Amino acid sequence: MKVAMLSPIAWRTPPEKYGPWEQVASNLTEGLIEKGIEVTLFATGNSITKGRLESVTESGYAEVPTINAKVWESLHISNLMEKAQQFDLIHNHFDFLPLTYSGLIKTPMLTTIHGFSSVSILPVYKKYNRKGYYVSISESDRHPELEYTANIYNGIDPDEFNYQKTAKDYLLFFGRIHPEKGTHESIMIAKQSGRKLVISGLIQDQEYFDAKVKPFLNNRDIVYVGNSGPREREKLMGEAHALLHPISFKEPFGLSVAEAMMCGTPVIAFNLGSMPELIIEGKTGFLVNSIEEAATAVAKIESLDRINCRDWALSKFSREKMTASYLDVYNKILAY
Repeated sequence: MKVAMLSPIAWRTPPEKYGPWEQVASNLTEGLIEKGIEVTLFATGNSITKGRLESVTESGYAEVPTINAKVWESLHISNLMEKAQQFDLIHNHFDFLPLTYSGLIKTPMLTTIHGFSSVSILPVYKKYNRKGYYVSISESDRHPELEYTANIYNGIDPDEFNYQKTAKDYLLFFGRIHPEKGTHESIMIAKQSGRKLVISGLIQDQEYFDAKVKPFLNNRDIVYVGNSGPREREKLMGEAHALLHPISFKEPFGLSVAEAMMCGTPVIAFNLGSMPELIIEGKTGFLVNSIEEAATAVAKIESLDRINCRDWALSKFSREKMTASYLDVYNKILAY
């Protein structure tokens, strides 16, 4: 089986820091290669893989401001489509745009829908509903007007997130610094619970950071440590008392939630989107509906056994499980 893995090119695959779609594409690519599948990764030229790498740009457009994103996205996607006949299957992690080529090629295309940025992109998915194959990353993110081949949770490499039996006393916010991710709410939760908060993430909304986050930073109880890479991420997550995830949108998955639990760290999340699928209430964390409820939940974290978080993450969100599930889908598609 020859598989073409189409990763986004905002960041390197795997990303050096932020880049969840690139991270999932990388995890799956390497998982498939370990199972003997021939995979060609279409990504940036500085990407790292044990498979074959195809690229049209050395670096991601989010890393090099002079790169015109639309131009290089078009060149990146067309590079694969013009070579489509070389592969048995194309696995698209690049959202809706590659679907517009699918009627012009004979190679079947599987698209993992990593969420809907807007309802305005839905017409593309609807047009190619019968032509392509769709996988959702949570049951909550399925659109009723689309047909899905499977639901497969994102998988992470357990070796990159070692289990930490004991924790320190700080709370952690880890993710994009943007209103919908709840950085400010995390600060309020920490203050109400009397705990230190460590904030790590890409500043995606500078105005929000300057108005709602920066005024609270003091290097004592509210600390911003920047956009952390893999090594810092594992340490921050593993040593945290709990991960705070007070989102204000219906998040399709939430990679940091699975990563924290893989380290043994419980999660306190607002009960939206996929959170009830990711978190076992009262066992691997708490689902809440307000800042006040979250602050109350912080006091209950010590009642949870951290090994339950690790066991749950291994059973549902491992790279091995994700890879096996996708292989099943590949075989079904190729058998049609």
